[in-house]
Amino acid sequence: MSTAIRLVHGEFGRIALLRMDAALVTHAHHHCHILIKAGGPDAAFRVGETHAPITDANAVLINAWEPHSYLNDSNNPEPTIILALYLEPNWLSKFSPKIGLTLYPKFFERACSALLPNQKKLIETIVMELWWSDSVCQDQLEPMLADLSLSFLEGSDSALRQYAHFYGQGKSFMDPRIRRAIALLREDPELSSDIGKLAQRVQLSRSHFFELFRRCTGLSPIVYANALKMEQAFHRLAETNQPIDEISAGLGFSAQSHFTRFFKQHQGVVPSHYRRQLESTKIRT
Repeated sequence: MSTAIRLVHGEFGRIALLRMDAALVTHAHHHCHILIKAGGPDAAFRVGETHAPITDANAVLINAWEPHSYLNDSNNPEPTIILALYLEPNWLSKFSPKIGLTLYPKFFERACSALLPNQKKLIETIVMELWWSDSVCQDQLEPMLADLSLSFLEGSDSALRQYAHFYGQGKSFMDPRIRRAIALLREDPELSSDIGKLAQRVQLSRSHFFELFRRCTGLSPIVYANALKMEQAFHRLAETNQPIDEISAGLGFSAQSHFTRFFKQHQGVVPSHYRRQLESTKIRT
């Protein structure tokens, strides 16, 4: 079973040091996502339609709301250790104003990026801090995360300008019925269990709703709804003392076992393990 070696939440988003030995379903989130191999055999992700290997020589880069999945190789006898950065766009924009150009900026031009010597040095320091420190010093960690993250954005000005232009031509205008559907999903996560009913609420047929939703967001309504559920789950596990069975019910799951399976398919670990790892990580300022 996949396990979390270390988890840290902060203004920057989330950082996870994960021991991965199982595949993850296709999912998406609003974060800028950087995935780096920290140990074990090479592995791969599927990013959109691209096969993206994660090796000692390159990282995998995923844009906000870009669908992706982890492709586990069952032939590997050992798990792959992955440093996963889930970075808040608002936090990144403090260091690079160009990131604020668009609502959903295309941070990365490619799904893979060759690692440079300065990046490898930063990665080694971050991994050592997460693996060996009894408590993580945020004042030390945050500047390293900023340096590492922005190093992957260097030279992407042209891509950002093109993406800003693309969204300016119409994609930033989202159909009001889809905006309404997203608001309803945020208010009531249980609606994701009946997409046909959600389509009716915004006066669309089920087939037209699926087509329009994907056209507006780039994702299916189910993948988008699952992303919202996972973000709520992360928040409640990290920021509240709410029992897991109550979290499960609040997110619309009929049984805690269903929530546990759903969370593991998306994160690689079960909710109780995720919470224990968070509680064992004390952040110093």
